[in-house]
Amino acid sequence: MAVSGIGRTRDIVAVFLLLIAAPTWAQPRLQSGPNFESIAPESATGRSEKAAVRTSRYMAAAANPHAAEAGAQIMAQGGSAVDAAIATALVLNLVEPQSAGIGGGGFMLVWDNARQTLRAFDGRETAPAGVDRLLFYNAAGQKKSFMEAVVGGASVGVPGMLRMFELAHAEYGRLPWGALFQPAIRLAEAGFAVSPRLHALLDRDQHLRQVPQARALFYTEGGVPKAVGSLLVNAPLAAALRRIASEGASAFYTGAIAADIVATVRHAPGNPGAMTLQDLADYRATERDPVCAPYRAYRICSMPPPSSAVNMLQALGILAHYEIAQYAPLSPEAVHLIAQAERLGYADRDFYVADPDHVQIPLSGLIDRGYLAGRARLVDPARGSAQPAAAGEPPTKHGALPHPGHDSAVELPSTTHVSVVDAQRNAVAMTVTIENVFGAKQMTHGFLLNNQLTDFSSEAEENGRAVANRIEPGKRPRSSMAPTVVFNGDGSLRLVIGSPGGSRILGYVAQSIIGVLDWNLDIQQAISLPHVLDRNTGLELEQDTAAAGLAETMRARGHRVSVLELNSGLQGIELRGDGSLIGGADPRREGIAVGR
Repeated sequence: MAVSGIGRTRDIVAVFLLLIAAPTWAQPRLQSGPNFESIAPESATGRSEKAAVRTSRYMAAAANPHAAEAGAQIMAQGGSAVDAAIATALVLNLVEPQSAGIGGGGFMLVWDNARQTLRAFDGRETAPAGVDRLLFYNAAGQKKSFMEAVVGGASVGVPGMLRMFELAHAEYGRLPWGALFQPAIRLAEAGFAVSPRLHALLDRDQHLRQVPQARALFYTEGGVPKAVGSLLVNAPLAAALRRIASEGASAFYTGAIAADIVATVRHAPGNPGAMTLQDLADYRATERDPVCAPYRAYRICSMPPPSSAVNMLQALGILAHYEIAQYAPLSPEAVHLIAQAERLGYADRDFYVADPDHVQIPLSGLIDRGYLAGRARLVDPARGSAQPAAAGEPPTKHGALPHPGHDSAVELPSTTHVSVVDAQRNAVAMTVTIENVFGAKQMTHGFLLNNQLTDFSSEAEENGRAVANRIEPGKRPRSSMAPTVVFNGDGSLRLVIGSPGGSRILGYVAQSIIGVLDWNLDIQQAISLPHVLDRNTGLELEQDTAAAGLAETMRARGHRVSVLELNSGLQGIELRGDGSLIGGADPRREGIAVGR
């Protein structure tokens, strides 16, 4: 049943406000003439005071103020939601290079309000044709450490972001392709102030400063990261963007830029890769059907495989068998139910999900109502379990259930999310990434290259069975990026949301959806909730928040508990019945929502 308007909303919101950690710096509200450099550093807890932003026409939410403002400016010029999302992401390449860029890839959901259609665009990177199953092993046959696998050219997948943008823009763009690049070009040439977050990550990274082009861009001659507030100009990126703006995405996938990408990959010191010019020329973004499932009176749609967002829909489908709305946020009862539902979804994720062009996936079976009802019966309402849940056996169309085996992939959270709604109520939920912080630590033309191949399983077989997410030529690695759109029972748009966070993305997005739909919080309140989640590896509680105070209570309920930093980057837009847009940005990062 629908849960909006429940009588206990006021009490729940009051409890929520008591639970949020104390603010440490004021959130600037950008409407016009923003002072981007006024942002103060994040606290040790990553929390800040942010209020929901309300507008009536259009809105963009992104992880950096420059980027969100660029999206809003594009819509002010008559651009569509897709136009705005592309412009926003290009600026993020410049100001948030640790997370995403044209050297990486991503996923995009596009809602066309006039045609009442939702499409999914897959710009996930692919493995070069020359890779083999021994990618993660050294010459002595020993498995490389994770960072040994990451740093260099061997981990770089064929970038997909620009081909994805090109495909979506051809169908849904209103402004010329070149116009979408202008905000990023102007800012790259004029320079921007180094943010506290970028400075801290540059200071922490021990590999990037060894790369000549990156050292010249981000560090002083002495190898010290440029100070917070200092001007960072990226002329090489501006030049590359100018070429792509005038010549199209092919200027990236062929010609001089492509040749330099290949040279950077193949000549990376100590860990060269196998990418060729043909790999770049052959890359194709893919348009797919989104995966959708009911949740109470709502319909939730997200990215299909190779995203594992279907497993988030599983967790919500399991949770729908319990009235979580009767419990306050962060109550032991609510945390227990969320954890139990999520661990069952993650169990299926690790077993079944991979690139659907290479592996048979029982996608419809994973969200089958009868199957989820059976999984829901595995939830003990009173007690948790310290043991991992086993994958289930969903029904399949083909009558034979694939048994691809478990996965040892490590998926890291250096990613970013953009949510956009335009004046015509078209919407985009887009999550893009270069995988690790600063990707493979390789730079050319002012942008960083991804290390997406480490999202494949390091093992090709398990107990004699092929692992679904094993590395293969031309294959896309599994991802947890889950750009998500939520619809009301009448089919109208309700929520646009997503997050970075590696494999934790599914839990971050699910909790925010529960906050809005079950607890009737506004999108900012839901995003700001202290995180709780279970990836089938034990209950994780966000440190330095009220969630951490539940540790002993949840251990007493049988959960294996960890208290740790859970640094999401949620960006969301909620559509209200009165036609207004409510925007929220994660207080753990520097992002904002901007609208008119």
